[in-house]
Amino acid sequence: MAIRVAHVGTGNVGRLALRQLIEDARFDLVGLCVATPAKVGRDAAELAGVPGDPTGVLATNDLAAVIATKPDCIVYCAMGDTRPVESFNDCLQILSAGIDVVGSAPGTLQFPWGVMPEKAIAKLEKVATENESSIFITGVDPGFANDLIPFAFAGTCQQISQIRCLEIADYATYDGATVMFDVMGFAKPMDETPMLFLPGVLGLAWGTTIRQLAAGLGVTVDEIVERYEEEPAPEAFDIATGHVAKGTRAAVRFEIIGMVAGKPAIVVEHITRLREDIGAQWAQPAQPGGCYRVEIVGEPSYRVDICPTSERGDHNHAAIVAAAGRIVNAIPAVLDCSAGIVTTLDLPLITGAGTFTG
Repeated sequence: MAIRVAHVGTGNVGRLALRQLIEDARFDLVGLCVATPAKVGRDAAELAGVPGDPTGVLATNDLAAVIATKPDCIVYCAMGDTRPVESFNDCLQILSAGIDVVGSAPGTLQFPWGVMPEKAIAKLEKVATENESSIFITGVDPGFANDLIPFAFAGTCQQISQIRCLEIADYATYDGATVMFDVMGFAKPMDETPMLFLPGVLGLAWGTTIRQLAAGLGVTVDEIVERYEEEPAPEAFDIATGHVAKGTRAAVRFEIIGMVAGKPAIVVEHITRLREDIGAQWAQPAQPGGCYRVEIVGEPSYRVDICPTSERGDHNHAAIVAAAGRIVNAIPAVLDCSAGIVTTLDLPLITGAGTFTG
């Protein structure tokens, strides 16, 4: 019998997750919630870009109405970066109805211990336990590229002194204005500090990765250190989300470092460019456009490059497809989990069963 699912959010990740929910025979879509008024009343197939017959599921902006359809699981892909409290409360509302949540936000729930206030974690766990519901939040980075992948290779090592997870990407084609301009500060004056580089924000955003890797390795992180550097645009040019003026922010490199016994044991590094020649002194991707990379210093040592590609778009599109796929393919396993917050450490290996098309 197909799993009854509802969906929230049709942005970059949400639209692609919705497409799989419609096309994948394992699922039966029963509800859809959106935030944009112009999307209300439109069929889910139209919003997901699925050709052919409509689904008969029309978008609403009423989360309670979607909950009332009584799905087994709600895929929650609403914006969480700029509305962490609202997304947390939405998930609480869903869990309190006894419905499991699998999604991309709020990101801090990927592994909240040591990152979120204990009071908030306890509140969510209490609601989930009392209503026998579970929540699994994931993505690509933070997400499987820096938890599932490094764990798979770390499990073959006899000794490890450092794990470094990198995203090296050209974001010129990334179609997300809020993330690009408001969060990362691209195309903004160099003396204007973006949200991402306010003290503590990097550690909050990727602290889940640092803490989860530490938990899997059985070590304690004593301190999280944040570092960043930036490069300006050498001349004016255009990107998918708008115009980049000469001298404004056009490339960033940042690190979030988990210190263990005074040493940098777990490191997340991002190199994000708007053009491949800017910040050329930093690490380069293994394929044109971008890649994810896991480096393990140990015995043995590894360098693993993950190079997503897609028939429907470039490297940025492929990475978003991967995030959506990780979310949707985890649904059956999350339904079988115990109540509460579920992490990659709790899940069995998700093999992609049900996705083979020949």
